[in-house]
Amino acid sequence: MSEEVLVEKSDGVMVVTINRPEAKNAMNKSAAESISAAMDDLEADDAIAVGVLTGAGGTFCSGMDLKGFLKGESPFVENRGFGGLSQWTPKKPLIAAVDGYALAGGMELALSCDLIVANDKAQFGIPEAKRGLAAAAGGLIRLPRQMPWRIAMELALTGDFISAARAYELGFINRVSEGPSLDAAKELAAKIAANGPLALAASKGVIRDSHTWTDDEMWTKQQQYVAPVFISEDAREGAAAFAEKRKPEWKGK
Repeated sequence: MSEEVLVEKSDGVMVVTINRPEAKNAMNKSAAESISAAMDDLEADDAIAVGVLTGAGGTFCSGMDLKGFLKGESPFVENRGFGGLSQWTPKKPLIAAVDGYALAGGMELALSCDLIVANDKAQFGIPEAKRGLAAAAGGLIRLPRQMPWRIAMELALTGDFISAARAYELGFINRVSEGPSLDAAKELAAKIAANGPLALAASKGVIRDSHTWTDDEMWTKQQQYVAPVFISEDAREGAAAFAEKRKPEWKGK
């Protein structure tokens, strides 16, 4: 893990911070590899239920580091994409906490997360077309799945930004905060972390993957994700805790 990405763990939540504020958290090779390593840590640590991805210094991520690009660096990780995340996500829930700008690859990182919390001054956009480029790290694929099709088309073709308020209206983000987005993201993460880890992973998996399932196979496919949950120790613990009016003690088994 490099100093360009910081990791903090507390109360079942891992916060991963892109720490390149002098470059508006533009993504370079080192940061991408460190995010990828942090995601492996998130998956492996049984004490952690939820991840939060954010940026230092009041900006989420301004996209690819062009200075690194000109030196021949690629901010992509093999089989995981831009920032180690755009083509792959961990099984555990991941929240983007966005302050300032989430632009180009930065917006694509946010798109890769399961939930998005943003400060009320945040701005989102895929301005690649203004530079003769295209948002090929997931923006063109995921954006029309996460907001109305024609709005996604407009953002891709104009390169214009949208505010956090507008993004919330479109259902693109979950919450808008007046203060730092990380505080609001931690509140949301705490609610998620209180739930059964097997249930979280299965629920995320079905919602993430089911858009590719046909009507004929969707129930069978869903069963592959959820069947182990219903026969788990955690399922019995959840029922017992409810009956005994106490907080469940999850084992992830």
